[in-house]
Amino acid sequence: MLGYPAHFGQMECLKLVASPKYADKRLGYLGIMLLIDEKTEVLTLVTNSLKNDLNHNNMYIVGLALCTLGNISSSEMARDLCAEVEKLLGSSNTYIRKKAGLAALRIIRRVPELYENFISRTKSLLNDRNHGVLVTGITLVTEMCEAMPENIALFRKAVPLLVRHLKNLTTAGFSPEHDVTGVTDPFLQVKILRLLRILAHNDQEASEAMNDILAQVATNTESAKNVGNAILYETVLAIMDIQSEAGLRILAVNILGKFLSNRDNNIRYVALETLNKTVGIDTQAVQRHRNTILDCLRDGDISIRRRALELSFALINEGNVRVLMRELLAFLEVADTEFKQSMTTKISLAAERFAPNKRWHIDTMLRMLKLAGNYVREEVLAGFIRLIAQSGDMQQYTVQKLYAALKRDISQESLVLAGVWVIGEYGDILISGGTFEDDDTQIEVTDTSVVNLLESILMGPYANQLTREYVLTALMKLSSRLSDASVQSKIIEILNRHKASMEVEIQQRAVEYTNLFSFDTIRPAVLERMPVPEGRTIIKTGNDELNSPASGRVASKSAGPSDQDLLLDLMGVGTASGAGDVLEEAEASPEVSHAPAATAPKQHNADLLADIFGSSSGSAPAQSFQPQEQQQQARTAPANSSNNASALLDLFGAAPAQTSAAPASSSSGLDALADLSSALPSTPPAHHQQQQQFPGYEAYGKNGFSVHLLPSRDRSNPAIINIQVLFNNSGANGTISNVQFQAAVPKSQRLQLASPSNTTVAPAVTEKQLMRINNPQQTPVKLRLRISYVLSSTGQKIDDMAEYGPFPENAL
Repeated sequence: MLGYPAHFGQMECLKLVASPKYADKRLGYLGIMLLIDEKTEVLTLVTNSLKNDLNHNNMYIVGLALCTLGNISSSEMARDLCAEVEKLLGSSNTYIRKKAGLAALRIIRRVPELYENFISRTKSLLNDRNHGVLVTGITLVTEMCEAMPENIALFRKAVPLLVRHLKNLTTAGFSPEHDVTGVTDPFLQVKILRLLRILAHNDQEASEAMNDILAQVATNTESAKNVGNAILYETVLAIMDIQSEAGLRILAVNILGKFLSNRDNNIRYVALETLNKTVGIDTQAVQRHRNTILDCLRDGDISIRRRALELSFALINEGNVRVLMRELLAFLEVADTEFKQSMTTKISLAAERFAPNKRWHIDTMLRMLKLAGNYVREEVLAGFIRLIAQSGDMQQYTVQKLYAALKRDISQESLVLAGVWVIGEYGDILISGGTFEDDDTQIEVTDTSVVNLLESILMGPYANQLTREYVLTALMKLSSRLSDASVQSKIIEILNRHKASMEVEIQQRAVEYTNLFSFDTIRPAVLERMPVPEGRTIIKTGNDELNSPASGRVASKSAGPSDQDLLLDLMGVGTASGAGDVLEEAEASPEVSHAPAATAPKQHNADLLADIFGSSSGSAPAQSFQPQEQQQQARTAPANSSNNASALLDLFGAAPAQTSAAPASSSSGLDALADLSSALPSTPPAHHQQQQQFPGYEAYGKNGFSVHLLPSRDRSNPAIINIQVLFNNSGANGTISNVQFQAAVPKSQRLQLASPSNTTVAPAVTEKQLMRINNPQQTPVKLRLRISYVLSSTGQKIDDMAEYGPFPENAL
């Protein structure tokens, strides 16, 4: 009783139960249900009294015993009294049959293996005319089917009977005994619909038997009352879960669309939640309600806004990407702070996937950076920079747009980082374009104005260490792209100003960059334009956190820079600290990107610099970003290259990890660097191919088709596990089409499966599908998988089953 000890009253209750009077028994059983639970030792003394009262002649005393058994029964008591309850299920008294059905429900939940004792009796309950007994029987059958799926086939024969019951309820006239605001027994209707949904799941014959009655319920039920909405909602769930007709599915989606116009927030939320699950089944039907869904973005309830936002992103396709993206960008401007990071990530993914052209893609990303630049993830920014690098015809347009945006606003961090990087890389293109127009404003561009803009960012109130790192590198790159002598002096002055910076990274950069001005013969080669960066895969999870265990290494912001990182940073490949490395390796893209043909001659020096470190890649500088173990195997450069690397690293005040013995008469490190241009080889080293490795844990692999699972724990809810399913095609059997992936989990867990990125997997391409598992009891995750696909080489359809689990201890 509210935490106070109640043992003093337990024995008194037992004495009252033993009394022959009904009033005493009623009071005693009420006290037992309040003061005793199934873990109390005194409960064993109640079993004998219950057994006696279950055989009593008075039906109300039998009802008391059954009610008590249904509330506090333990597994031992359930085994002891199972026979009595089974016998009472066949009683001629409807009151007792109803109570016995509820007691049997408790017994099955406590001891599932006892369900066989009640199967025959339960079938007779489904034929009962009494609504109370019928509700109890249907609840009992539903529990048996959910707890033991093998019983579904046994009870599937009852589908016509249940359909007949439902038809009688919908066509029956006014019945005062069962009427609830004008609807006949809505509780029974909901129970029948729920059981029909379970029985007809994945069964064509049962689905066809209930198509007509579901259409009848959906069209005849009044939605003005809440009880009608409850029935309609259960009808929609049944339609979507069975193999129903296309017209019936459209009817179900229209019902949900009508729910969105309801004033009740709960009904709108339920509609959005259901549409989120339905959009993958019948996208076209959901698209008809797009305007209503977008209106929900302006709802006062944050939960409704969140669900409407998820649904809006799910509706994006090639045909409506312009309209929906315009609405989503408008919402991004006024969205809650907690939505912005997730929105920027999804907008980036949608723009990349459905962009009609590169101009629109770049404009969308620029608009997003202007509105929510402080909430953009690092890999999204890296993707935008890669887009600019590989769009040679759009580089002048992009650098002008970013320059104009930075002239107006430097408060958005990602906008500043992108703008500074692009201006540093393509500053010469910006200058050559001269004066340009942006938003009806003429903007004049000169060497001095560009450097002044970067200096204002460097000294501005929004600058942090990462921004300063980018600006110093951009200024250094501009020193080889701008010819004005006064600008060169200005850049050297800014660098000298930061040689005494309190931030070690900034100080180190300033010193190194200043020293590099002493080597004009190699400075243009070191600072030349970067090749197209390697693509990065963004893996979405519940809270949009990046998860890439396949990278082979984790960059730590607090770790010191390596010697190789320092030179790579000098070239503009990334920052030495790792905090601002927008091109840091996360996950290998299935497609290898190459620089445009126009930049091919300029790649030569980048290859030579890569060769200094013994890298085996001559054609793709991105190959130097390999896992550490592979780099060790690939380093087979000759000894003279190692000596050159030592000399080059001496410039930064650090020794290489391994150096061969140098002659005593060798020149100093700075002299060796000065002579580097004459010592560089004329041809790049050979390119060594490496075997492709996929991230995650392999759950299936046959016919050149493999399925890998990439798990991560949800940051906002530790009970939820997000699993990215990756479909990979080695190409042994050509393109793999009609991929269908289904999964099942233990009963203690709940599974939600999103729609795949594509049902066709081309050779050397990875497609994705998100799977969320709610695991409140933190039990091991075990998956039973069903995979079907068609091999294009033979036209053969493959249907396979697989099991996986649990994941390794360090996987989450």
